[in-house]
Amino acid sequence: MSKKKTLVLGATNNPSRFAFLAVGRLLKSGFDDIKAIGIKKGDVQGIPIERSFGPEDNIHTITLYLNPSNQKQYYDQILESDPKRIIFNPGTENSELQELANEAGIETIEACTLVMLANGTY
Repeated sequence: MSKKKTLVLGATNNPSRFAFLAVGRLLKSGFDDIKAIGIKKGDVQGIPIERSFGPEDNIHTITLYLNPSNQKQYYDQILESDPKRIIFNPGTENSELQELANEAGIETIEACTLVMLANGTY
């Protein structure tokens, strides 16, 4: 299994949130090259929560945990970072961002990162 760098957008240190669980599941699945982006300082399972990202981060996959209205502020960073794919977790579906990403040659998937990791399709 290839361990490509994953960016968790909407990261939080709140253990009841799916973004928190996703970081833990990624780590347990051997994905240790993780960048966590969120609005509150702190860390999630040892990964520091940062505020921004860009092309220099060499992101393979962005997994979204922000609702569409909160995604808008990240459109430029997402597109400029040129990931190979974006996973729209349940509740994050956004046809506008999906269209922009597809036009830029970025694969978009509507799926649950936790389920993908559990069934080996991540």
